[in-house]
Amino acid sequence: MRLLIATTNPGKVREYQSLFTGLDLDLVGLKDVGIDVDVDETGDTYAANAELKARTYAQLSGLLTLADDSGLEVAALKGRPGVHSARYAPDSPARIQKLLNEMIDVPDDQRAAQFQCAIVLAAPDGSITTTAGSCDGVIAHEARGTHGFGFDPVFYMPEHSATMAELPEDFKNQISHRAHAAQKMRAILASIARI
Repeated sequence: MRLLIATTNPGKVREYQSLFTGLDLDLVGLKDVGIDVDVDETGDTYAANAELKARTYAQLSGLLTLADDSGLEVAALKGRPGVHSARYAPDSPARIQKLLNEMIDVPDDQRAAQFQCAIVLAAPDGSITTTAGSCDGVIAHEARGTHGFGFDPVFYMPEHSATMAELPEDFKNQISHRAHAAQKMRAILASIARI
């Protein structure tokens, strides 16, 4: 079964291939099916943004489509950057620097943060299924690690004594917010693939 992953990032397609290993799925990205339409993420929740993308690309492609939206919620910043994580600053290095600047005077015991992810599966007929996942950590005082992307280098996970960017990719794909949401979606895809 062909499954469109609503991204132009080949790394994200590979991540989902790893997360869905063993399922009878042919994963393709937007570039693979010739779609270069951007969807404005105007929703006020991760699920709403993921649904906007999944529905649009399912209609354009005629394929079962999976889209996700995720973000970082920092307690000391009252949940910011949240659904605006990708638009918090122009690029990943600038987003990390802006966050570190905002957190510079926040004491260690008040640096709690959480990654959130919503995944939406949309069929061309308009039906949708949604799953969600999260993981907890704290904001580090400096960026560390070269794996991952986004805020991973400053998202420290005390139980692993490492930032998300310091963890091996295969391990991150077991414990991340996206992994938790994808594990729930995997069960749904497995039942669809058997039909």
